[in-house]
Amino acid sequence: MRRVRVAVTEAPGAPFTVRDAELEEPRPDEVLVRMTAAGICHTDLAMRDTWPGRLTPMVFGHEGAGRVEAVGAGVTGLAPGDQVCLTFASCGSCEQCAQGHPAYCHEARARNLSGGRADGTTPLRLDGVPLRAGFFGQSSFATHAVVQARGVVRVPSGLPAAVAAPLGCGGQTGAGTVLNRLRPEPGSSLVVLGAGGVGLSALTAAVAAGCDPVVAVDPVASRRALATELGAKAALAPGEGLVAALRDLTGGGAHHVVETTGRPETARQAVAALRPRGGLALVGLGDEVTFDVMSLLAKGVRVHGVIEGDSDPGRFIPELVGLYERGLFPLDRIVTPFPFEEIGAAVAAMRDGDVVKPVLTFG
Repeated sequence: MRRVRVAVTEAPGAPFTVRDAELEEPRPDEVLVRMTAAGICHTDLAMRDTWPGRLTPMVFGHEGAGRVEAVGAGVTGLAPGDQVCLTFASCGSCEQCAQGHPAYCHEARARNLSGGRADGTTPLRLDGVPLRAGFFGQSSFATHAVVQARGVVRVPSGLPAAVAAPLGCGGQTGAGTVLNRLRPEPGSSLVVLGAGGVGLSALTAAVAAGCDPVVAVDPVASRRALATELGAKAALAPGEGLVAALRDLTGGGAHHVVETTGRPETARQAVAALRPRGGLALVGLGDEVTFDVMSLLAKGVRVHGVIEGDSDPGRFIPELVGLYERGLFPLDRIVTPFPFEEIGAAVAAMRDGDVVKPVLTFG
């Protein structure tokens, strides 16, 4: 066991508290990673606020980046000193994993949302008592994490840690929704509803794919301004007349809409903003949404539910790194670093709209 610092949630909805804990050494199929950065995602906050009390205290965090310190006896392809990005856990052997769609792994819930490993154990201890962990296979709100090797992707040593961290979830979710699922033709129109980390990742991927126009919608003026700097032809505030404005900007309706907010009314507006046979990708966590079936049938709308950008991280994250290095996926423009011990301030800044993507950094 080694001493580590972790951000603990003591009860559902409770604030993060940084405490000392103990961490096991990696098992044969696991890797020990010292964190250099960890992005904060809305999913961390949404799950923290609704997490079952029986699975607390709990360590969240699922956008980790760091350096490998040790590997289990059965791990190949990774070695101490490697710079890595952490991503979600998957079994690697079920039908979906075998077909290159591990985000839909048959064991996804047990491996990512159970508060521990797939076998129910946890590598962390708090005051000698098991501490729930393994969130999205990692629980990266910590100075160190023990992660199954399938959830570790090597990245170039020169890649900034604050850029590498969001690739494991927000970056690949937004970009993958566009590049892996919607696959727009150059010159097709694409609207992004919600210009947070996922939305802006989708926007920059759409620009890189040659979509025209790309339009963003967000209530925060600074995010709209950033969207236009990143290539959006227009950035609109939500409100009355939005659908008509989107139809006008896209020549009668968008070919594609990416909905990141999870709000039912926004999803319905997305359908209304599409042209016939357009595609709607739903990626935001939310409650039930109802559609007028005739509006879907009459337009031939395709509705996609997308998790993690339908990405195979071992293949797709290196592609995103390549786009970043060519200046086509500028994640550095949307991240704001915060020291790990200031996780509370980072969360407040994100909720207030002061920053798009806070990234915790470790000394």
